[in-house]
Amino acid sequence: MVFSSLMFLFVYLPVTLAVYYLAPLRARNLVLLLVSLLFYGWGEPVYILIMFASIAIDYIHGRLVEKYRADDRKARRVVLSSVLFNLALLFFFKYFDFAVENLRRIPALSGLRPLGLTLPIGISFYTFQTMSYTIDVYRGQARAQRNVVTFGAFVTLFPQLIAGPILQYRDLDRQLTDRTHSVDQFAAGVRIFCVGLAKKVLLANSIGSLWDVYRGMDPASLTVFGAWLGVLAFSFQIYFDFSGYSDMSVGLGRMFGFEFMRNFNYPYVSRSITEFWRRWHISLGSWFRNYVYIPLGGNRRGVARQLFNILVVWAATGFWHGASWNFLLWGLYFAILLMLEKLFWLRRLERAPRLLQHVYALFFVTVGWALFGIEDLGRCAGYLAAMFGRAGGGLWSALDSYELSSYLALMPALILGSTPLAASLFRRLSARAQAGAALALAAAALAVCTAYLVDATYNPFLYFRF
Repeated sequence: MVFSSLMFLFVYLPVTLAVYYLAPLRARNLVLLLVSLLFYGWGEPVYILIMFASIAIDYIHGRLVEKYRADDRKARRVVLSSVLFNLALLFFFKYFDFAVENLRRIPALSGLRPLGLTLPIGISFYTFQTMSYTIDVYRGQARAQRNVVTFGAFVTLFPQLIAGPILQYRDLDRQLTDRTHSVDQFAAGVRIFCVGLAKKVLLANSIGSLWDVYRGMDPASLTVFGAWLGVLAFSFQIYFDFSGYSDMSVGLGRMFGFEFMRNFNYPYVSRSITEFWRRWHISLGSWFRNYVYIPLGGNRRGVARQLFNILVVWAATGFWHGASWNFLLWGLYFAILLMLEKLFWLRRLERAPRLLQHVYALFFVTVGWALFGIEDLGRCAGYLAAMFGRAGGGLWSALDSYELSSYLALMPALILGSTPLAASLFRRLSARAQAGAALALAAAALAVCTAYLVDATYNPFLYFRF
């Protein structure tokens, strides 16, 4: 089940909200646990067993960390055990077949066979989230949760279960047992949800069709303009798809009394790669900073060690996104850019005109999306070659003219939606005008999106595969 489906919008969500608010306060975490398990098991019921295993094992590990708090050696072993369990779970479902396919190239291991298991939706998100629990308890940044139902609600919380944002336990610790509910908070949640829904259905899905055209072409026949137009479409699609989901998640969280962290902050207005990654998928960057980069030493042990830490973090970031070599290369690509900025480029970039800084950042980010969006390395190399005029397809074709004219009317909305301009203009309205405009826009977004979804046959979120 996805948020942008008629089943979710008009059956699951209204019924869930009704049951949740009719339940007594002390029972609301139990309600969240049960409805979240239903939500997760809608497509693959068997994988609910994984959720039960994650709840039980990480709950026990948290209690053991608390028990051995006075014995640091034992407490560290418990934390290590928790981390290894979660990483083993992630490896088995996400990377085992990838490892087998590569090991089979060795003659002595050619008899290995992949398992062909379906990837549990959102496993990369919730394994990282549960790992944060025992680490936060060990560091003294959160209390060990004694109520297994409350802990289960944290692990399975459906608004952000399958595509983030990745919540660190310490950020939700108090909210799980002492959150507030109000009409204003609920109304704000509805408005944020409708904005995210419009991003996904009206913008991401629409421009995604253009990317499908060019991604599906033989790279040798791509023109320079067509290749750039295609990857530009993907740049918009992945932003509005993922930021739209994140908005819906934040909005749903508020409807149930939670405050989730903001996951995007207009990344395409960035003037450097460093700034871009402070604005894109903020929760993932925060997770790697707190649980990998800083424990490795961060920037406290000299430049050489800092560069090594950046390389490790970005290799892991790339591989986190998928079991394919293109994701690893994508991570290393940004690692190199970030290291170069720290060593040389940022100081020079700050003296350049602002427009040049924006062009620089968008150029390298867009090239990176080509590497990210095409998993087959041969096709990916061909697509990149076409972008730089090395594929023999020429500069422009009649197909490019047709596709550009077909999507030209959508481009202003995509560009405007990628900047804070609309939000800035909205904030200039009076409080009364803001309330009226927000209500009207939310209602219009829901109505138009519903009309689109009636005829929709395929409506996935891109990040579900991660």
